[in-house]
Amino acid sequence: MKIYLVGGAVRDELLGLVVKERDWVVVGATPEEMLALGYKPVGKDFPVFLHPETHEEYALARTERKVGKGYKGFQFYADPSVSLEEDLKRRDLTVNAIAKTPAGELIDPLHGRRDLKRRVLRHVSDAFAEDPVRILRLARFASRFGKFKVHPKTMALMKKMTRTGEVDALVVERVWQELERSLEQPYCYRFFMILKECGALKKLFPEIAKHYRPTLLALKRAIKGSAKTEVRFAALLSPLSDTEIKALCKRNKVPRNYQELALIVAQNKDIFKQGHCADPECLLTVIEKLDAFRRATRFCDYLEACSLIMPRGADKKWQRLLKAYKLAKNVAIEGILQQGLSGRKIKSELHKLRVLTIAREL
Repeated sequence: MKIYLVGGAVRDELLGLVVKERDWVVVGATPEEMLALGYKPVGKDFPVFLHPETHEEYALARTERKVGKGYKGFQFYADPSVSLEEDLKRRDLTVNAIAKTPAGELIDPLHGRRDLKRRVLRHVSDAFAEDPVRILRLARFASRFGKFKVHPKTMALMKKMTRTGEVDALVVERVWQELERSLEQPYCYRFFMILKECGALKKLFPEIAKHYRPTLLALKRAIKGSAKTEVRFAALLSPLSDTEIKALCKRNKVPRNYQELALIVAQNKDIFKQGHCADPECLLTVIEKLDAFRRATRFCDYLEACSLIMPRGADKKWQRLLKAYKLAKNVAIEGILQQGLSGRKIKSELHKLRVLTIAREL
């Protein structure tokens, strides 16, 4: 039995990045031997085990064969006879197909280190075309490693996958997973650029493809000021109509908090664009309309998204609205309750007191 560190951990180590997760491949072992050593089995499709102490994943070396559509259409073969080189050859990109021995020796039969130095994302083999998820993964890698270019032959292969309908077999849960993970990255707009270049954007996100330039411009502005994926997603969809946002979110099973923020940003991003709504009554009306007192986090995310996607100078107006919100929120209701009021009268008096407070302080 031989054990090697593989994949992203080796890649990131060579790039001088912090390694967050480590994956291992085990050559020359059987499931029974792994169990005897105390490893815990996980997964049903192929033999993967958790280390009894570190809980890191250890997978038996395997090969795979395409037997159907989509990323689930594979038949795996794990056996002690499968070599490390055979296991590496089934991987997606050369930069992810480097292994490392416990002694620190690198095993790189597919020249992944060369591609790391050249900043190139290149497919290992034509088997790349058998799994449409690899298009999404490559696009996500591009959003993380901003200076990496896609090899021309790899892009040609991705275009062919789109034309032949392999992309159509993607399940929506995986599409959203890769999109959300890409939004965490420093160059997340490249995720959509890669998808557009290979033709997959129009199939997966037709609403974004329709408004391609303004959506990417809004996203580029947003990533300079916020690391929150919800804010970046709302900025991305801000040029879309309500109908388009709802359609995209429904089709991709987007979480409710993402959809809600995207909708209120798209609907209300232009409140101060023309310079109106500056008086206290109007400020409080906007705050109430956005349900800010009950949904404080969403309201602050809305302000942040709008301040980032609006033209230069608009940030002062959003800061004014935020200050008005804080003033109104801190208005005490105890004095009103002591007057013996109830129901709508309490709400009306509280509104008046908040307007007066905003007027006095601003």
